[in-house]
Amino acid sequence: MGDAAQTLGTSTFERMKAMILDGTLEPGAPLREKNFADRLGVSRTPVREAISQLVSEGFAERATSGTPVVSSISLADIMEILHVRSLLECEAARKAALSNGKKDDLLELRAKIVGFLDGIRPNSEAHFALDVQLHLAIARNAGSRLLAELIEGLKVKTRMYGQGSIPERFEPGCHEHLAIIDAIVSGEPENAAEAMRFHLKKVRESIISHINHPF
Repeated sequence: MGDAAQTLGTSTFERMKAMILDGTLEPGAPLREKNFADRLGVSRTPVREAISQLVSEGFAERATSGTPVVSSISLADIMEILHVRSLLECEAARKAALSNGKKDDLLELRAKIVGFLDGIRPNSEAHFALDVQLHLAIARNAGSRLLAELIEGLKVKTRMYGQGSIPERFEPGCHEHLAIIDAIVSGEPENAAEAMRFHLKKVRESIISHINHPF
C-alpha cells in the first residue's frame, strides 16, 4: 500500500472514530461500506480498512447480520473500566508525586483549568482534550509509557459510554483535577492517590445517575 492510500485509510478511520466518540454514530449503528464511502467522499477501500481498524480497537463489532455495528458498552462494562482506571490512575498519581521531575506540564495544565473556571466555559471537545492531556501527563510523570497507553485506552472507552461531557460535572471536575495536580506538585503521594480516587468515584456516580435503565 502506498503512502497516499495509507494516509487516506488513516484519515477515514479518524473521521469515523470521531463520529462514534461525539455521538453522531450511536451504539448499534450499522457501518456499511457504501454508505460511508458516499458520506465521506472516498472509495470503499479506505472505508473497509477503517471499519477493520474500528473493530480491532473495540469501537465496532461484527454483528450476526454480517454488517459491523458501533460497539455498545454495558453498565457492567463501564463500572469495570472505572474500577481498573482507579487502580491504575491512583498508582500513577502516587508515583508522579514521588518523582523528581519539574512537572511543568502539570503546571501548564493547571493554569488552563483555572482559566476555564475564570473565563468562558470550553466546549465538550476542548474540555475532554484537556482531561485526556492531564491524565496522560500524570502517567508520564509516573515514568511509565505502558501505564500511559493503558490509561489512554480506558479513557477512550469511558468516552464512548458517556457520549460527551455531563454539564453539571464541569466545575466539580475542574476542582477535582486541581486537587490532584496540587498534591502531585507538592510531593504528597497519598494525598495525590486519594484525590484521584475521589475524582474517579465522582465520575462513576455521575455516569450512573445519567443512565435511564428500567432497573
